[in-house]
Amino acid sequence: MAIVGTVERVDSPISTRRIQPSTGFLAIDLQELWRYRELLYRMLWRDIKGRYKQTFLGPIWVILKPLVSMILMAAVFGGLAGFKSGTNTPYPLFLFAGMLIWNYFSSAFGGAAGSILSNSGLMTKVYFPRLYAPLATVVSPLVDLALAMTITFGLFGWFGTWPNWHIVFLPVFVLLALVVGMGIGIWIAGAMVRFRDIGFMLPYAIQLAMYASPVLYPVSRLPKPYSDLIALNPMTSVLDGFRWALIAAPAPNVGVLAVSAAVGIVILVGGLFNFRRVERTIVDHV
Repeated sequence: MAIVGTVERVDSPISTRRIQPSTGFLAIDLQELWRYRELLYRMLWRDIKGRYKQTFLGPIWVILKPLVSMILMAAVFGGLAGFKSGTNTPYPLFLFAGMLIWNYFSSAFGGAAGSILSNSGLMTKVYFPRLYAPLATVVSPLVDLALAMTITFGLFGWFGTWPNWHIVFLPVFVLLALVVGMGIGIWIAGAMVRFRDIGFMLPYAIQLAMYASPVLYPVSRLPKPYSDLIALNPMTSVLDGFRWALIAAPAPNVGVLAVSAAVGIVILVGGLFNFRRVERTIVDHV
């Protein structure tokens, strides 16, 4: 007896994705970043939890670090060396505001520079947009910045001063610090994979950069031509603008702000193009 039947064709929902080196001149693939957006959230949450995991004081360390550093530096530079803020703002408050945004920049910069190596285990196992590695490391320190800023309100009460409406512009200068930190970091990230000794030089380089930036002193105290040269430092406008927004310090010079912002954007755009070029073979070196 013969059995007669029909075979029904079912389209499989499984799709095949071919992974191959990126091509073209676009710095980033926005569609790809959007498809993997949930992974970015999980990487951010991983980095945030990792900062306070198995710590005795937890987030209190984030508050103590800039506070203790401010007290020591204010005693040395403000007391012994006679550094002034150049305005009516007390020097400890001027110094603390600068250290807040500088500490965020140094964390973002250092994290972005070492992001490829710190995620090498994940990169060699699964595919995801490589840009998510440095992006997660520059966003997660924002939590530390928010926690450390709580000390600022205590300093306001101590010195009898309060912020004004300029504080609404604070996110603009934090975003600019993020742009600068990530821009410089992704330039170095690819080179650090090939030359591991760069990681040993980074802390020293960041420390030197702090003295070349107006963290301890105002730009107005610098004579020419140093006041013109420091405008090329993209962190100059970040520091002046952050202080203006947070502690009502004098507004940053418009020319210096424009030059520093332009330099920061150029560094980021150039870093994105360079990162796209090196990510094609980056897994072969980790």
